[in-house]
Amino acid sequence: MTFLSNFESHLPDAERSLWCSLDSPFAIQSFLDSMPYIGEERNRSPLNVMLDRQCHCLDGGFLAALALWRLGHRPLLIDLTPNPGEDDDHVLALYQYEGRWGALAKSNYVNLGFREAVYRSLRELVMTYFEHYCSVWKTKTLRGYTRPLDASRYAHLDWACDEAGANRLYDRHFYGRPSIQLVTPAMAARLSPVSERAYAAETMYTNLDESFGNRPG
Repeated sequence: MTFLSNFESHLPDAERSLWCSLDSPFAIQSFLDSMPYIGEERNRSPLNVMLDRQCHCLDGGFLAALALWRLGHRPLLIDLTPNPGEDDDHVLALYQYEGRWGALAKSNYVNLGFREAVYRSLRELVMTYFEHYCSVWKTKTLRGYTRPLDASRYAHLDWACDEAGANRLYDRHFYGRPSIQLVTPAMAARLSPVSERAYAAETMYTNLDESFGNRPG
């Protein structure tokens, strides 16, 4: 039994039918968007995301990578890293068509999700998130990104189904990797605040109670 077929064998009939309907990157993104964003400490396996129908950017990102794997893409993920103490990291599941990069993501913010596969490099893709990545204090917080992690290399952890294995992957192999910096300290010091109008647009449909700086803990 393959890694993917093992995952599918654990899905109840309704969830398996839904899973099989995710036949494009946009369909996967639409499913991510249909679930509530819950900024909790628990990091679910993709199976438990499907069963519980809730997620945040980390476990939603790994579910997206698994769904992209089913469509023939490598399950690649990167971590967008913020200015420490100002925001959450943000996880992107990557895909490619004709050598161009696109991304899927679960986010509490409407503009931090889907990207079409039109970007020539990962840096070019990542920079499309820069102006949208803002804190509740109306600061621009994106500072770097990691090299892609290929989750297929960690199939021995059974991360799609086993939550303990998923958390070993998240904690030991995904988080804490070196970050490629996007801006220098001097650039960061010159960044303008996010305007009131832009902040209103960025937080449309956002549950601010689940945002970094507002939620308990």
